[in-house]
Amino acid sequence: MLIALLFLFALQTGNDLLRALETDVASQSIGTTSAGELHHGKRLPSSGANFTTYSRLGSLIGRTCVPDRVRDAILGAYETLAEDRPATHFTFGETAWCAGGGRLRPHRTHQNGLAVDFMVPVLTHAGEPAFFPAWPWTKFGYGVDFDVRGQTKNLKIDFDAIAAHLLALERTARAQGLKIDRVIFAPELRDALFNAVGGKEVRARIEFMKGKAWVRHDEHYHVDFAVLR
Repeated sequence: MLIALLFLFALQTGNDLLRALETDVASQSIGTTSAGELHHGKRLPSSGANFTTYSRLGSLIGRTCVPDRVRDAILGAYETLAEDRPATHFTFGETAWCAGGGRLRPHRTHQNGLAVDFMVPVLTHAGEPAFFPAWPWTKFGYGVDFDVRGQTKNLKIDFDAIAAHLLALERTARAQGLKIDRVIFAPELRDALFNAVGGKEVRARIEFMKGKAWVRHDEHYHVDFAVLR
């Protein structure tokens, strides 16, 4: 019983306790997202006013670390969205290993901390904001399948929220000396995104991967950052 309680305590608070022990040493992203390392990576918080991690266990064991400037860009965007879209809940996915980066299976990239997955914000079919179903039985969200309209039996993708998030992220990234290098999102869902509120600006300002990735990227959009200065 005690062991179970200790495990639950570590699961709920461990990532954020480890965040509190991080040093202020500047992060280093070495190499590329597909062949690289991350040194002095920083943990993303497990939750905030309008966001949560895809998995508290994943965050605890170190699968959601990023360079300090990427962390600040992500959190800055969420802060903006908390004011602009207070009812929308966001979920971030996997980023990179805290301990030096490198191969983060099963991903082919995510090695130097400059690649971040964001689970799609969702609505009920009645149009009410909902929580993304990131549970063990959905492979922490990576096993959720949306059809070509961006819908499941109970949920639909909030394309307006994706557009708002990407635009906020593009602005906060620039403020940190970064840029969004490219976004990977299922090709059959992009028209719905570009037709959403803010979608035309997203299309004009942000580069999307041409063609299809090796996995579909319907339940999440993958963002690659690049360093400007």
